[in-house]
Amino acid sequence: MNKIHLNLFLFFVALAIMPLKLQANDSPDRPNILWLFQEDLSPWLGCYGYDIQKGQTPTIDQMAATGVRFSRAYVPAPVCSICRSAMITGANQIRFGAHEHRSGRGDASRTLPEGMCTIVDLMKAEGYFCFNVGKTDYNFEHAGLFSEIPKAQRLTPWKAAPKGSPFFGQIQLKGGKLNTTKFKNKTDRQSVTIPGDYPQNEIYREVVAEHFDSARMDDGIIGKILSRLEDDNLLDSTIVVYFSDHGANNLVRHKQQPTEGGSHVPFIITGPDPWVPAASVRDDLVSMLDLSATTLAWAGIKQPSWMEGQDLFSEKLIPREFVATARDRCDQTIDRIRSIRTDRFRYTRNYMLDRVLLQPQYRDSKNYVQDLRKAFANGTLDPALAEIYFGERPAEELYDVVNDPAQLVNLVKDPRYKKELNRHRSLLKGWLDDGDTGSGKEPPVELRMADNKKWGRGVNSEYESIRMDQDGDGLSDDWEQLNSRDPADGKLQFEFDCGGWQNEGWKPFGRLTNICGSQGSLEFDLITGTGSISRTDLKLTSENNNSIALHIRTSDDISLTAFGNQTKLMPAIQLKPSADYQTVTIPLDALWETQSELNAIKLNFSGEKNSTVEIDSIREGSLVRDRP
Repeated sequence: MNKIHLNLFLFFVALAIMPLKLQANDSPDRPNILWLFQEDLSPWLGCYGYDIQKGQTPTIDQMAATGVRFSRAYVPAPVCSICRSAMITGANQIRFGAHEHRSGRGDASRTLPEGMCTIVDLMKAEGYFCFNVGKTDYNFEHAGLFSEIPKAQRLTPWKAAPKGSPFFGQIQLKGGKLNTTKFKNKTDRQSVTIPGDYPQNEIYREVVAEHFDSARMDDGIIGKILSRLEDDNLLDSTIVVYFSDHGANNLVRHKQQPTEGGSHVPFIITGPDPWVPAASVRDDLVSMLDLSATTLAWAGIKQPSWMEGQDLFSEKLIPREFVATARDRCDQTIDRIRSIRTDRFRYTRNYMLDRVLLQPQYRDSKNYVQDLRKAFANGTLDPALAEIYFGERPAEELYDVVNDPAQLVNLVKDPRYKKELNRHRSLLKGWLDDGDTGSGKEPPVELRMADNKKWGRGVNSEYESIRMDQDGDGLSDDWEQLNSRDPADGKLQFEFDCGGWQNEGWKPFGRLTNICGSQGSLEFDLITGTGSISRTDLKLTSENNNSIALHIRTSDDISLTAFGNQTKLMPAIQLKPSADYQTVTIPLDALWETQSELNAIKLNFSGEKNSTVEIDSIREGSLVRDRP
């Protein structure tokens, strides 16, 4: 056995007998508490059943073997600042306005609601020395929250604590964000299994393998932290908690999405008796807000009223029927999704149905996102994946995540699961009834801060409220530039291909299904056989608009009548069913004879009940030739 392996073995032996050491000595009144807070890492570890990692994450696996491992722990939000804001207060972010990523700072700076504080404030008030090494990233003002740690002590920040004071500290770990380029203990790429909700190709094989590499690399860093604690004779008086803020960063259905992959995280607690029980595996549903509550319990601090977690080791612990996760704006991408996980199912409610699930976002320049978009554009993406990334966004999703962990089969319309669907609807409603600040709109100051070059420009309808439309085509100059259109041509042009604002302002009238189809189209059924769509807020002139060209197809015979400013533009057009799109040209001559400006367009459809209409684009006639 070489020296490195011998030292590691001795460390694990010390860790394993830690409770015995404490019992043989005087027990401190209050323990030290150290959070090892990892970024962007799914529980892809040996102790979580990943055979490819067996023997490759020895530090974390040994912590699990000697401590308490939670197999079903979920974060309140699948992105860093929101999750961290919730955990440091112990309240879900939607209760106190911290639900938008990277909000509450700069020109939009705000403090916590009156009467509310962080768990750090509570710990400091009881004599704990509180430190943080690395990022904080809270969506509220928090200057001075933690004690400053001199640069020379950042590897052992606990040494800055006054003599006799227990410490509560956080050390932030890079996790999935580590640069593993020079890491030597690489995962065998050919042994990697790609999750079922991603393309089965070499690009994603590398993404998955790299995530395994990140876990291995951070395992070594954690080992060094624990060794330094041991060197300072602190292992027998310190509770060490290891966890992550959300799922894998380079998997776009993990990070930022309230899915199993996005919200399920590793969570292990190791430490001395009486605060940490004997080694075990806990399979109950756990919210990471429970860690906030448990941390206060370790310190002997009464839990305040705003906190939503519970002491994980209390005799009065009430097993959770569900855990909740929420997603709102992430970087510049605006969304609102609420999701709950029960013992077997995940139920998700989508509120913004005018955008596809894979919206434009900060990772669009990455090859794994470009691969997805390219495959969808050329029709080679697996239909099941095309649906979950670029298809029509459903209002509700229900998955049997025990048998379908990749969440590919939505059971909402399956009559066999109607009872479960109704139960989950009720559970979610009850949770939201306690308050949801995400139901409102972000103020202009927050929108302006989110719409930036660093993370990406906004391509959602909400940003149009802070922008100018100088050519009167109903779309702002910024929107047109971001979508490769001419912001000064004054011509009608709706492509429906951005994905961030699918309908581009067109609205339904009558009984229609959701008019937002797969990315690149409007698609709807005429439930009663009649219905219409309309676009207002136009200021188009005859100088630049001679006709309207619809690229359209229908499932049945349908009659189309077009109106401009309530003026009938031409006799009804009879559309024949076809698998191919056809171009229908609607002249504007009749309108220009009596009016100088086109302010609104309405398209009426009449046909068989439940007939389907699909519209690929609506343009000024001269733009048809520019179609790729």
